[in-house]
Amino acid sequence: MLIDTLLLAPPAQVPARAEALAATGVDGLFTFEGPHDVFLPLALAAAATDAFVYSNIAVAFPRSPVHLAHTAWDLQALSGGRAALGLGTQVRAHVERRYGATWSHPASRMREWIGAIRAVWDAWEEGRPLDYVGRFTSHTLMTPAFDPGPVEGGRPPIWIGALGLRMTELAVAEADGLLVHPFTSDRHAAETTFPRIAQGLADAGRDRAELTVVGQAILACGRDAEEQRTADEGARWLVGFYGSTPAYEPVMATEGRADLHPELRRLSREGRWDEMAALVDDDLLDAVVVRGDPDRVAARLLERAGGRVDRLAVYAPGGIADEALAAVVAGVRAGAPA
Repeated sequence: MLIDTLLLAPPAQVPARAEALAATGVDGLFTFEGPHDVFLPLALAAAATDAFVYSNIAVAFPRSPVHLAHTAWDLQALSGGRAALGLGTQVRAHVERRYGATWSHPASRMREWIGAIRAVWDAWEEGRPLDYVGRFTSHTLMTPAFDPGPVEGGRPPIWIGALGLRMTELAVAEADGLLVHPFTSDRHAAETTFPRIAQGLADAGRDRAELTVVGQAILACGRDAEEQRTADEGARWLVGFYGSTPAYEPVMATEGRADLHPELRRLSREGRWDEMAALVDDDLLDAVVVRGDPDRVAARLLERAGGRVDRLAVYAPGGIADEALAAVVAGVRAGAPA
């Protein structure tokens, strides 16, 4: 099981931060659609380290499949074959109101984005005429001036972020990998997520080895009481944010906390973020977040994901010292099955 962590820093600080994170022993670095561009840090990290790099996730629909094809191709070339393109749908409000793009039929659209990106890559890699015509996007022109040709290391894999049934089925059937959503619990992963993956593979006639499964976990890791308090505060805020989103309500229901979702949603609409965090008690925090000192966190990660995933992506919204992250990585590796 490979271990990856979040790369988050202002652009000028990314190379140094990437080097520091790589020194903790992680195998990969990922970014997300946060306060900075999702792809630029990956290019800087690929040039500064030997880590595997990927977007986790890049929001697909505001971007043309051709834009995504070019970015992933160049990142694969820059990294020497150490890159993946992680895509997600995001929720409707953000796609329409933040990005000014179109959101509809998310699973069907994502299927076309995957197909269109691959059609572009076929044109570059194999010289095929570009002729992808779909319901939501069409691409029928690729002249030599815009064709970079094959990429060393081969085309990068496409990984899809998923939580619900339809996106999980799509990712398992069509994509090269599945990014399990970090807002989960041991019970939801065991009772819902992993059975869906197994059933999806069977339905699609695919072998498990054909799909990269990237498990994810929110960490609240402290080496003393003060560090733990700070880590818990950051995690509590994030759980409140996720818990207010309708798409993630099933996780709350699995843990018997479906009644909390409407209140969190109401507070989110009113912009009362601090009050949302205050509603996340320790029981809910323990169910969703992997908490404790580095030894405890490593043991909990193995309980949740050991033997079930190919990569494990971890991040700590309340912060984690590099020394603590290194200890977690070492602990997971020491306890993981060969």
